[in-house]
Amino acid sequence: MSFMVIRRGIDCMAWARITVVALMMTVLAGCQTLKKVDQGLYQVAESVSERDRVTGQRTLSMANRSAQIKQGNAYIDKLLQQEQQKKRPINAAVNRSQYLRLVKVFDRIHKISHLKHERWKPVLIKRDSFNAFTTGGTYIVVHSNLMETLKDDAELAAVIGHEIAHTVANHVYERQTHAQISALAGSNSARRSGYQAAFTHESEREADRVGILYSALAGYDPLAASRIWQRKYAEQGNARALFHHSHPVNAERYKENLRVGKAVLPYYQKGRINPNHAKLLDNNVLWRKNSKETAAGEGGGVAALLSTALGAYVQHQEAKHEERRQGQQAQFVRSVQSALKLESSRKAGTHKLETRWRYAKNGPVLNNLVMGLYVKRNGKVERYVDHVKGYIKPGQVFAARFELPKNLKIDDLKKYEGGYYLDDVQSVR
Repeated sequence: MSFMVIRRGIDCMAWARITVVALMMTVLAGCQTLKKVDQGLYQVAESVSERDRVTGQRTLSMANRSAQIKQGNAYIDKLLQQEQQKKRPINAAVNRSQYLRLVKVFDRIHKISHLKHERWKPVLIKRDSFNAFTTGGTYIVVHSNLMETLKDDAELAAVIGHEIAHTVANHVYERQTHAQISALAGSNSARRSGYQAAFTHESEREADRVGILYSALAGYDPLAASRIWQRKYAEQGNARALFHHSHPVNAERYKENLRVGKAVLPYYQKGRINPNHAKLLDNNVLWRKNSKETAAGEGGGVAALLSTALGAYVQHQEAKHEERRQGQQAQFVRSVQSALKLESSRKAGTHKLETRWRYAKNGPVLNNLVMGLYVKRNGKVERYVDHVKGYIKPGQVFAARFELPKNLKIDDLKKYEGGYYLDDVQSVR
């Protein structure tokens, strides 16, 4: 069976360190003083890390699960108090049928998750944004707009699985601990906003993978997650290609979710929980959980500290790599955008606008070019995109067409601040 590594990698240096640990374990076995030292080291490791529920590896965390629940739930409790004070509806008062639907889908996902032994509560609040979130405790908060937008229960299951996965993988407190230790270590990388965005970006990718597996094991179509982002990409483009971003852009998210969905498709039994779900959580095509750990006093302290340090190092390198990748792509998009010259624009209908552009540069052939139009009105930025088909060669003229909603006419654009932008583009290698 082929396995994809979900989080940490082990290089040659790591194997060398593991060999050293093995030798130290042999020494520790026969020395009572060293055993006590090792036990102390284990306590140190326990204070700054925890066993990852998904992979079994050590990850940074200065808060145990009880503290995580207390802190995470306190934030949501305060939010719900504010909702009541402002007389905003919650749960069934927002929409009874949607709340019951949320509870139904949540219960099936939670039942097969790594935290099924905890008592969780889904909360529905009235918001016009497409969002859901957790804070590391035992609540999952879902916005009403997301419920109304995702009419397919399998798509809703993917979102719920993703949010539970954030807590399962301890992303909230892992990020906090990593930031604290990086600050103490004087890390220049950790201070950069691009690095911080990239660090979160990798956590989002992991939550997607775990959530998609949850969907499959709970009897929901694991390909549904990819459909969400395929649709978002068609409607919105990528939107974040010009700067560092904390979430995968829509096109990348669609492709990766599709790949993961196909990988776990064999576990999907439509409408029913996979009877082998408990075993599949530990051993599947995405990861193989490491359930073994050397005891404290027998080399376990050294091993735990080394595992924690190695995991943090690899995670740091992954974030730096992602930061560089995003920076390179943003630089390329900006370079192409500077070479695009607007030649004409015309009204092609009450709500249709046609523009013509020239790619005035001796550069690479372009593909997957997405042009955007933004409009600022009613205190919000609205974006409309056109996916330009085919290849664009240097010197070539191409058209980009934008269709506006019924409540916005082409003639009304002059009333608002706005403009054109290059949403995303790829070069043909």
